Amino acid sequence: MAKSISPQELDALIRSGQAVSLVDVRTPAEFGAAHVACAINIPLETITPEVIHKAFGSGAGLIHIICQSGVRGGMACEKLAGFLETVNIEGGTGGWISAGLPVLLGKKAMSLERQVRIAAGFLVISGVILGFWVHPYAFGLAGFVGAGLMFAGITDTCGMGMILAKMPWNQRSTCC
Repeated sequence: MAKSISPQELDALIRSGQAVSLVDVRTPAEFGAAHVACAINIPLETITPEVIHKAFGSGAGLIHIICQSGVRGGMACEKLAGFLETVNIEGGTGGWISAGLPVLLGKKAMSLERQVRIAAGFLVISGVILGFWVHPYAFGLAGFVGAGLMFAGITDTCGMGMILAKMPWNQRSTCC
């Protein structure tokens, strides 16, 4: 289990003038919509110890990880475990905003979770319609998506979300 701190504790560290290495592991589109001012964007799919060393140098020290709600941040901490010392920000950017802490706002983007719900709903409806009007085997599409959603809920990893994160509309330049 990764160590974690609250958004208020991280804010206090930043305000104290201490050098903080903060990585936002959300998609570039999510990062562009709103992010903590000192964060750099390294999406979860691309985060490795080498990428962190390239961004912060070999003596980066403690790496603070933030995402939208804390789940992807925890996954990033696990991915880096044994290579770097990491700490997950509880509640992610959503918790940071809920605490009334400042963020840099950009162009609003549709959340990855919402995109997954839309895509899953579309595939289920398509499978049902095709199953009735084209061929009964098409019902398998709805079943496959349902099984995928159940797997995602049990394992807290979402294959559809990982695919959608790589789509062109979820890619923007990474800046800090």
